[in-house]
Amino acid sequence: MSELTVLQAVRLKGRVKPADLAATLDEGLASVVKTVEQLTASGLLVEGKALRISNEGRTRLGELLADERKEVDTTALAAVYDEFRALNADFKALATDWQLIDGKPNTHDDTDYDAAVLARLDRVHQRVVSIIAAAAAHVPRLSAYSAKLQRALDKVKAGKVAWLTQPIIDSYHTVWFELHEELILAAGLTREAEANAGHAQ
Repeated sequence: MSELTVLQAVRLKGRVKPADLAATLDEGLASVVKTVEQLTASGLLVEGKALRISNEGRTRLGELLADERKEVDTTALAAVYDEFRALNADFKALATDWQLIDGKPNTHDDTDYDAAVLARLDRVHQRVVSIIAAAAAHVPRLSAYSAKLQRALDKVKAGKVAWLTQPIIDSYHTVWFELHEELILAAGLTREAEANAGHAQ
């Protein structure tokens, strides 16, 4: 488990408990705790009720991501990100339709309506898995996002509807947001610039 992977996961979560960090990384708790202890001792993470990244940790993470980008074909990654950006618009529309029906909260009583939205999600999922594979050809650690999205999708299909859009947990939307952030950084862009251009979530 790399220093970059752990620091990035904590940064993306903001604040996270070790058990939740282990779950999102799909790693054993003992292994995660050992790495966290090392990073805390180095001043890169701060422990409290939950873990958070320190200012020194952000600096270190920035250095690690910059080193990673040196090995990446940013032109190819930009093309992958463009494909994701187009799909992101479809996913945002889908998420809105899942949460609302005719402008009112979706109570998920209408099984036909929900099934139609989930059918769209299946198509989006197939496309995003292909995009992740293309990105992972340049940044291998990004391959983990396919499994994370699949786990959330499986829970939604099992009737646990919170796992599509609920924040805090690793819902499909939460993982999608984190993947979006990863692709922005891998392509050498910033979320601020993407937000100004109307592309960030």
